[in-house]
Amino acid sequence: MSTSLQLEAKETALVVIDMQNGVLQLPCQPYSPDAVLDNVVQLADAFRAKGAFVVLVNVDSRDGGDMLRPITDAPPLSRGERPKDYAQIAAPLGPKPTDHLVTKHNWGAFYGTDLDLQLRRRGITTIVLCGIATGIGVETTAREALQHNYQQVFAEDAMTALSAAEHAHSVGYIFPRMGRVRKTAEIIEALR
Repeated sequence: MSTSLQLEAKETALVVIDMQNGVLQLPCQPYSPDAVLDNVVQLADAFRAKGAFVVLVNVDSRDGGDMLRPITDAPPLSRGERPKDYAQIAAPLGPKPTDHLVTKHNWGAFYGTDLDLQLRRRGITTIVLCGIATGIGVETTAREALQHNYQQVFAEDAMTALSAAEHAHSVGYIFPRMGRVRKTAEIIEALR
């Protein structure tokens, strides 16, 4: 069931997950990282123009000591030495002076950060989520946002995953149970 979308700029934040140099080098599907970056930049520019809160989230580890090390069946996403600019936000996106920066050390953007505090102090009730990867950083942040009682909108074409199947699963089965899934153009049109 699709509901009409209206977003009040003063109560809505754009939360951008891991649009950073190192992550943008990953092979992604169904959308290329460059296509996602273009849509994320459009969203951020529209939010800034309306005076809405923009949060740019990156993932980083100071010395590797704060990284989680679960025993898993799949290898970690990255191994070895990371380039110096790995965690730097992609230049076309910003950051701009009005943006809030969050560095996370886990998959989700809420745990161990000031994200919830910053959103609540500004009276934010709705977040628009986008970024890379759909089923990892975006979905984990969405699950945390649900636990914090935020309304959510998911910018389907402003996120991508490590496989098309991962993206389709999150967008088709998980996100509709937590919020509304829309395209970039629909979200920009709905922002007041």
